[in-house]
Amino acid sequence: ESATAELLQHWRRREPERFRVLDADIPFNYSRINNLAAEQTHADFLLFLNNDTVVISDDWIEGLLEAAARPDIGAVGAMLLYPDETVQHAGILLGILGLGGHAHRFLSAQAPGYCGALQAPTNYSAVTAACMMVERAKFASVNGFDEALSVAFNDVDLCLRLYEAGFRSLYLPYVRLFHFESKTRGGDDTPAKIRRAMEEIAYVRLRWPTFAGNDPFYNPNLTVDAEVFSLRI
Repeated sequence: ESATAELLQHWRRREPERFRVLDADIPFNYSRINNLAAEQTHADFLLFLNNDTVVISDDWIEGLLEAAARPDIGAVGAMLLYPDETVQHAGILLGILGLGGHAHRFLSAQAPGYCGALQAPTNYSAVTAACMMVERAKFASVNGFDEALSVAFNDVDLCLRLYEAGFRSLYLPYVRLFHFESKTRGGDDTPAKIRRAMEEIAYVRLRWPTFAGNDPFYNPNLTVDAEVFSLRI
């Protein structure tokens, strides 16, 4: 979008020592472009942030940084909301809806959630990279995003590799953003996109068979057919 290009140029001129734009003239690959960016910075912490988000909470970066600096924490995620202020993301649950879904999706942002978890810092197997902070050294220790996952589940795969290395993922309820899900890239609504999505699902299932069928952070007595934490009947 021309407005985006103009905004980037504005900040290039205003903060030439602090603001850089890296051009990557390649087919869209979320993992690749973020790995390229991570290679170009020596910052101690990395923030991955979609362009279809709007920050709505104060001290959001400080909140992410405080958690990401903990030695036992890998990826740190936020509460992401739809425009009507219902939940789009509050942690990722594996083994449901075929492979994975978002905890508490469509609940009010003010709801307590399952056992109060929507309003409390909570560990999950994964958090979305639409807004994710991770310490650079931890990110590098697991070799960053897997570029074989160009669009979907690259964040899940990263979080699971961090978990395997001893770092837990953490959701923070007080870091809040609107997320206009897939507004820029679009949904998986063409034969090619559907085929790519199915290939990425199969890739994650093959790599993480245990997590794909049994999330250690999700009660096995709860449903695998929805994101509402209801009893499995």
